[in-house]
Amino acid sequence: MDQKTSPDEPPRQPSMFARLRRNFLTGLVVIAPIALTLWLIWSVISWIDGLVLPFIPSQLRPMEQLGLDLPGLGVVLFLVFTVLVGWLAKGLIGRTLIAWGESIVARMPVVRSVYNGVKQIAETVFSQSGTNFDRACLVEYPRKGIWAVAFISAQARHEIDAKIPRDDTLVSVFLPTTPNPTSGFLLFVPASDVIVLDMSVEDAAKLVISAGLVYPDGTAAPAPAHIAQG
Repeated sequence: MDQKTSPDEPPRQPSMFARLRRNFLTGLVVIAPIALTLWLIWSVISWIDGLVLPFIPSQLRPMEQLGLDLPGLGVVLFLVFTVLVGWLAKGLIGRTLIAWGESIVARMPVVRSVYNGVKQIAETVFSQSGTNFDRACLVEYPRKGIWAVAFISAQARHEIDAKIPRDDTLVSVFLPTTPNPTSGFLLFVPASDVIVLDMSVEDAAKLVISAGLVYPDGTAAPAPAHIAQG
């Protein structure tokens, strides 16, 4: 016969080890995002410095002039150089030089394919015209009855729109993978098979990255209910 705790008996206090474990996990939740963010920023700065500083003459480097290393100098020089290139590219001379260089690249069979692909990706990612994902949505994938979070990019056009048989407007959606949303699948889905979500694209991305643990309100997902065994 099981012994039940008396209602008048005070609740049992957690052990010292349990309290230390809870404090450790709480501190880890606070420290981990900060540490990973700082590590990522430092890694990017070091990577850019490693690419840019070798192009600076040795006698002009901070180590030779000041006797100390200045982390981030390569980033500053890269930003200044990029701004100058952008300023020149908007002028007549810059556009002429770019057109001349692209005409040379167009004569190189392999190089032109790589260049055109990278150029299209860069123009899409860094475009200032507002070209981005429209809305977050749900699509049935990989089969009927199973739903996945995706992002509506645009309405299908040209050959894709003409050759896919359907009775509804065709939209292109990007289905990201978890926890890395930069990879995924491009799907062309009838608009009637897409459920548009009210949450923003950023909130949907957080949901994908956290593997369903973080919902748009920033809280953790509740514990799942009992799943009936088939």
